[in-house]
Amino acid sequence: MGHGEPHWWQTGVVYQVYPRSFQDSNGDGVGDLRGVIQRLDYLHETLGIDAIWLSPFYPSPMADFGYDVADYTDVDPLFGDLATFDELVSAAHARGMQIIIDYVPNHCSDQHPWFVESRSSRTNPKRDWFIWADARPDGSPPTNWIGPFGGSTWTWDETTGQYYLHIFLTEQPDLNWRNPEVQDAMLDVLRFWLERGVDGFRIDALHNLMKDLELRDNPPHEGTLATHRTHGEAFDSQQHIYEFDLDDNHEPIRAMRAVLDEYEAISPRVAIGELHIFDLQRWARYYGDALDELQLPFNFGLLNTPWNATAVRALVDAIEAAIPLGGWPNYVIGNHDEPRIVSRIGAAQARTAMMLLLTLRGTPTLYYGDELGMRDAIVPAERMQDPWGIRMGDAQFSRDPARAPMAWDDSTTGGFCADGVEPWLPLAPDHATTNVAAQSADPHSMLNLTRALLQLRRSSPALKSGAYHPADDVPEGVYAYRRSAGDDRYLILLSFIDQPVTLHLPDLHDAEIALSTSMDREGRVGAGGVELRGHEGLVVRLG
Repeated sequence: MGHGEPHWWQTGVVYQVYPRSFQDSNGDGVGDLRGVIQRLDYLHETLGIDAIWLSPFYPSPMADFGYDVADYTDVDPLFGDLATFDELVSAAHARGMQIIIDYVPNHCSDQHPWFVESRSSRTNPKRDWFIWADARPDGSPPTNWIGPFGGSTWTWDETTGQYYLHIFLTEQPDLNWRNPEVQDAMLDVLRFWLERGVDGFRIDALHNLMKDLELRDNPPHEGTLATHRTHGEAFDSQQHIYEFDLDDNHEPIRAMRAVLDEYEAISPRVAIGELHIFDLQRWARYYGDALDELQLPFNFGLLNTPWNATAVRALVDAIEAAIPLGGWPNYVIGNHDEPRIVSRIGAAQARTAMMLLLTLRGTPTLYYGDELGMRDAIVPAERMQDPWGIRMGDAQFSRDPARAPMAWDDSTTGGFCADGVEPWLPLAPDHATTNVAAQSADPHSMLNLTRALLQLRRSSPALKSGAYHPADDVPEGVYAYRRSAGDDRYLILLSFIDQPVTLHLPDLHDAEIALSTSMDREGRVGAGGVELRGHEGLVVRLG
């Protein structure tokens, strides 16, 4: 990496599809793989994205909507079957798009045959495929570890008289990656999907893969708690040093990467890792000392950074400084675990955020519907589905609002499912106007802004893979940076404030506006500099 032509996963744009919420093809109110196939032309022709990341579609009791996997090598009937999956891969490849799927190595379902065997007796051959431990003398769990879903990470098993570990839900027992048999079985899962033509994996919860051999208690968190929205105070009351981001996490990740590299001669494959690690030096270690781990350790910085020019620039500059030589950055502004970008920062700044995402150096991942500016849905308590919100007993912890069905038109069901069918979650309240059909017809819409940004990015070596240089001499409230590759040069100007400012930068004297977030101006920049309106972003082509 870093020599010759960049790979598709460096120059391309990834689009996350949450299959339950993208398109229902069979009238049950739940999206499915056939629905994704039906919308491939939208992804390819309307948007022009390069890779589709599919959230879990495996057989599952759906305690955590597919992240509790009961069979790693099949498709849940809710979503289709293996033949439909193969058709999806073939149809995507025929359009020049890659397929990335979720891989869930930390845990499986308590209904997976492996765990059913493991809990049947202490002498079962699969007993050590999971993490079992005796109670403390007083009968309490082996450690004090608290999970992000709240409560102890240990559940007592009456049949065998031991506790088993589950970082997440009780129904999601953790696999024991210190057991070579587990590692071999899970690496074979990768090979199964690679043989079916999958181009890469988004690897779930990698920060939790390995646990402390001595099962030591986590120390308390000292000082003021910085509680994460979806964790709660109990989780954040501890320093998670014995079950989170252990140094020996890296060995199994190198083994995963080696499997992907077995297929590199056929076509480049990508490993993307979910890592909620905000110490950038520790996060950057997941590229590997020899760039032999993750090509793209997911970077969630833009989801949590205060939304102002100073903080956002500081984050980007810190990421650029932390990435090892030859490593490649990546950015996201939304996903299935966080509130929608419009609900977080407002509609005007969401347009600026989209320009930021699609013009920074690195691989962007778009969350379905963010190209429309979808808002969080309003999900009444009786329709809440997310186990996180239900278990925490508080709607603020629910991830349901960000997982509302995609709106394709202004019909009652938004074109997500047939009229008269109730979608599995309510649609966003403004779906009658925030939908694909309406925004396709509006030249100034968020959808058409996203399309224009994607088209500009595709046509520009600078924006796809060029260098990044922040600009210093700009007014407060503005973040500016240059992207360059040879003679192809752009200046990006992003306003995070509501009042206009005028910029006088030397290279603006021979420049032209290529795109505004307002979608209402272009052309040469005059001698008096360029006025940046409140909340506006500009892509300026430099001479």
